[in-house]
Formats: sequence, C-alpha cells, structure tokens
Amino acid sequence: MDFSLQYHQSFIGRPAKDLPTPSLVLSKPILEKNIQQLLQDVKNLGIAFRPHVKTLKSLEVTRMMLGNGQHRKIVASTLCEIRGAIPLAKEGILDECLYGLPIYPSALPHLTELSKSLKIVLMIDNDQHIDILENDVRSGKSVPWPVFIKVDVGSHRAGVENTSAALPRLVQRAETSSAVELYGFYCHAGHSYSSRTAKEAEAVLQAEFEGVVSASRLLDVTADRKVVVSIGSTPTAHVVNGLKCALPGHLVLELHAGNYPANDLQQVCTGLVSESQQAVRVVAEVCGVYPDRNEALVNAGTVALSKEVSDSPGFGRVTDNLNWSVVRMAQEHGILGTRSWEKVVQKFCVGQKVFLYCQHACITAAQHHVYYVVDEEDVVRETWVPWKGW
Repeated sequence: MDFSLQYHQSFIGRPAKDLPTPSLVLSKPILEKNIQQLLQDVKNLGIAFRPHVKTLKSLEVTRMMLGNGQHRKIVASTLCEIRGAIPLAKEGILDECLYGLPIYPSALPHLTELSKSLKIVLMIDNDQHIDILENDVRSGKSVPWPVFIKVDVGSHRAGVENTSAALPRLVQRAETSSAVELYGFYCHAGHSYSSRTAKEAEAVLQAEFEGVVSASRLLDVTADRKVVVSIGSTPTAHVVNGLKCALPGHLVLELHAGNYPANDLQQVCTGLVSESQQAVRVVAEVCGVYPDRNEALVNAGTVALSKEVSDSPGFGRVTDNLNWSVVRMAQEHGILGTRSWEKVVQKFCVGQKVFLYCQHACITAAQHHVYYVVDEEDVVRETWVPWKGW
C-alpha cells in the first residue's frame, strides 16, 4: 500500500515541506480562485456549464466545480470517475454525466448500471456507434440513450468534420433510430493549447461555436425542442467572455472545461494564466548534487511528474527558482539543470525539499494517491483521496 494512503492524515497541520517525497501539493486558495473565476464568467454570459472531472479526480474538487449544485452536469473520461461522483448525485447536487469517450461495447453494461443513479449521456461520431446502441436496445434496454454527436473542429482526435458527408448521414441515422435520442453537438478544441495569446484562443473559441452551430442546422427542429451545443477547453474557457455569438432560440449553449482549477506550465505557455495561478505542485527531495556537470538529482521522475512538455523548459520547474527545471528523467528520479550562470552547489544540497510546477496537471495528478491540500501559509489543512483507475 502507498505510504500516503496509510498515513496521509497525520500530516494535517504540518508545513508542506514536511511531506513525504514525492507528494502532490494542492493550494486550496488558488484552486478556489480559479474555479470561482470561471463560474462567474459563465454566470455573466448566462450559459450552461459542464465541468470535466478528469484533472483532479475527487469528490471535493468536483463539488467545487459544480458550485455546490449551481451546475448539475459533468463530463467524465473514465467509468471510475462516474462511479466516484455517484455520492454527489445522492447528495442532490449532480443530475447528469456525459461519458466523454465515443461509446464502445464493453462500457455499456457499466453505464447501464450507473444510469440507475444519474442520467448518462453518450458520445457518438459514426454509424458503428448507433449499431452498438441498437444491439443494446434489442438485448433488453427499454429506453433510448441520449447522445451527443462529436464534431471535429480541428483537434483530429474523435469527431466528424462539418465538411464530411458522413455528418448529415449520421444526424439522419440518429434522428430515425429508436436506440438513441439526439441530445446535441459537442466539440473539444484540444488544439487550443497551441494558442499563445488571448486573441488566438478567442479565434479557436469562435471556431468551436461556429462548428457546433453549423452542425445543428442539419436538424429539422420543432419550436419546443431544445438542442445543446457544447464547446470548450481550458484555454478557450479562459477567454469565454470574448465569445461573439448569436444563438438560435432552440439551441442551449454549454461550456465544458477541466484543467482550469489546477492550471500548469502548458496553460502558462498559452499566455492566458500566470505562474501564480498554478494550484498543483510536486514536492521532491534532493538526493545528489553534481558540481562537475552543474546538476542535481531529485526523487521525482516520470511516474511522479509525466513526460509532457511545452514551451516551458524541462518536465517540471522549481517554483522558487524558475531558472532550474527537470531536464532529464528516469522512472523514479529527475535531473535538475539550468541554462543560467547559477551554480548547483549554491542552490541545492542533499536532503533539501524542492517544489516543482508540472507540465500537465491532469497526468501528474493521476500518478498520486493523495492530494495534500494547503492553505495560504503552505500548511496542510486537508487530505483528499482521488479516484483511481478506469
């Protein structure tokens, strides 16, 4: 069993520098500020919001993202996340979850069971998905599955492009199938992470909006039918106030985003958030200092950090000296190096605790069994145990 799972509560009331290494440290004041900012932006715009729970997979953060019931829908990337969120449905603050991967057969029995606790919405992007759901109905499911059709607006992961002849065929198939009920159109602009200015992110956001609205025109909509068009990513969510849109009356605009409570070096590189808006750090310990090559070794490697990169150098950066970053890694250790004139012996010694910003908070957080939650003084006040697995 992981040491943190046995003893994590014993660190409550102690400074973060006393934590076992490596550990994930979560700043609650920063987390709360990041979450409240987006909730306020959504409120100002008067649009719906569906937080993605894949970054900090926990009841505590999910409850905060929902505004404690102000918003009542989530999107999840794993079945584990949906199971983990069930207590929020029982509390009465969560009504619905979108399973964010295009549907596949082995997930259906689990989703059918989960649908007894909250409404489950599925994602489709081709005819084979409807084949699967029609087979499911024939095998005994009595009600159709609500589905989003995923539209590819440039990320080229899942989704069907607006220019593809497959999209109108898929819409027609969904509209006539007894196995599905077309809920709306969904896109995710993963390519927005390449934005380096607010103007660039706003252009991606506008393309998202136009992409799903264009897809919705394929429907023959009656006056009383509401269709959801769901857009978003963390970079585009950061500029959602810049959205210029005229929404047809039958459409409901929904924003989704997931990384924004945490932020990370990749988000900082978009130019839309600052270093100080990063809520996640990893605390590691110096295990060796090597003056001849001006490097130090820490006990946080690939498994504790991830091999994600960005325009920010290295695989993680020392929070109180950004000239130093993790320049190489093995499974359980990383090498601190610098491009500056600074000497390692003047900055680090064996046994010293160092705090690292991570490149991609979603992946880094998934490696850790406990989130150590600190206050403004960097004192541990809570420990949160995340949902693990798939």
